[in-house]
Amino acid sequence: MSFHDKVVYQIYPKSFRDTTGDGVGDLRGIIDKADYIASLGVDMVWLNPFFPSPGNDNGYDVADYCAIDPAMGTMEDFDEMVAVLAERGVGVMLDMVLNHTSTEHEWFQRALAGDPVYRDYYILRPARADGSPPTNWVSKFGGSAWAPFGDTGLHYLHLFDTTQADLNWRNPAVRAEAARVVNFWRARGVRGFRFDVINLIGKEEVLRDAPAGTDDRAMYTDGPAVHDYLRELAAASFGQDPESVTVGEMSSTTVEACVGYSNPANAELSMVFSFHHLKVDYADGAKWTRMPYDLAALKRIIDQWAAGMQAGGGWNALFWNNHDQPRALNRFADPGHYRAESATMLATAIHLLRGTPYVYMGEEIGMTDPDYLTIEDYVDVEARNAYDELRAGGAGQAEALAIVRAKARDNARTPMQWDASPGAGFTEGTPWLRPTNQKTINVAREEREGVILPYYRRLIALRKQHAVISRGSYAPHAPEHPEVLGYIRELDGTRLLVLCNFRGRATSVEVPGSFEGAGVLIGNYPDRLGAQAPAQGQASAHHGQSIELRPYEALALLA
Repeated sequence: MSFHDKVVYQIYPKSFRDTTGDGVGDLRGIIDKADYIASLGVDMVWLNPFFPSPGNDNGYDVADYCAIDPAMGTMEDFDEMVAVLAERGVGVMLDMVLNHTSTEHEWFQRALAGDPVYRDYYILRPARADGSPPTNWVSKFGGSAWAPFGDTGLHYLHLFDTTQADLNWRNPAVRAEAARVVNFWRARGVRGFRFDVINLIGKEEVLRDAPAGTDDRAMYTDGPAVHDYLRELAAASFGQDPESVTVGEMSSTTVEACVGYSNPANAELSMVFSFHHLKVDYADGAKWTRMPYDLAALKRIIDQWAAGMQAGGGWNALFWNNHDQPRALNRFADPGHYRAESATMLATAIHLLRGTPYVYMGEEIGMTDPDYLTIEDYVDVEARNAYDELRAGGAGQAEALAIVRAKARDNARTPMQWDASPGAGFTEGTPWLRPTNQKTINVAREEREGVILPYYRRLIALRKQHAVISRGSYAPHAPEHPEVLGYIRELDGTRLLVLCNFRGRATSVEVPGSFEGAGVLIGNYPDRLGAQAPAQGQASAHHGQSIELRPYEALALLA
């Protein structure tokens, strides 16, 4: 399976569709909606973890890699889901959390009980002479990255929550277990794998303090061994499937490292996720802040990654939204005044780029952040902790809530809005997280009279119809323009100019002379597709040296 012309749809199972009335989504809910998923034209569904888990980090603290959380269903449900989707031409991508396990995992419990074989599955080090942790590393969830390992006098490394113990990938037995897990799911028909924070597995044997005043992430991120481990894992598992599609989530990474992970010659991964473009609204790099996003920085980062990955033969996974990010509509556009234009503009910007687009559930109907009024509306521990810290740091109640409203992960986790009913068509019961605007934004309404959902279907279809989109080269256009993201794709003499206005006001942008008389391939203002359209369905575009784009207008010209 070539992944260049594919599109992946991300489902957060807990919030997609509940078939039991308990208010929590399940695998049968995905089976229920298989026809809808297929109707989008997507090729694969990425599912967030549904494995048994204490749930301290939303399922990313896995207690058993080869079982289904009973709240999500059974293995029979899983097998049926894979078969039902396969009948519709849709594959399944699973989330593999192989940097760490839950401390409730059998391996950790056996290590804790003194089994020397399993002790070497984890990263254990003695405390310093003064009793302090082995290094000065900080957990990504706050506090030391080390915790006491029972009463042994040793500490175990946890780069995330204290209940997520980092695995020791230097141990060949751990690497063999990782391949065994992937092969378990391959045997059940899975051909897609997303590897969580996989660039953190290459830790050195001797762990050193981060020098004073430096970022400790440099001590354990993108280690050279990551490439060796990924090649070994590929050879022992997914690399044996010509049609496999793999994506690595790369934490605090670089273009150079990601070229290595995704260049086909290295036989590691198909593509990579990076997150730099989603930090352009972090004041001084801090998440729990509020500032207007920096469009110049956003354009620069998109260009750096598109051009840099192309130069090195790497491949990007393209996305605005996922389960950990606020809705892009609220961050980068204007859902209040221009919801349809904003949603379709953002989609155009990503789907016509060089890389593989990912659509996060609800994005295709223009779902927005919920209108929560109190901190009690939020379920995510990260949001509640941030609120408490902001208040303790002197922020007023309204300011602290405003920051949480802008940045909380729960923004993306509200239930999929299927219809206008109180449970949004997600559940007959009480949803685990409350939707707030399903009366105006829902699938049923979009199917009936909307413009966002049909536009997504068109964009997804275009990637399969035009090789210039799936395989063409990338070059920036008008990089210094203060309001427009522009780029040119080219393949075998076919050229595509993409222009996206990121502002709620009209602006003019230059059109290269080589696009004189080009047709409009797609645009989010219907009048561009005018009455003079040639028979093949593309309208003629009239342009001299520049073209005026209306608020949040997107336009793609094919020459």
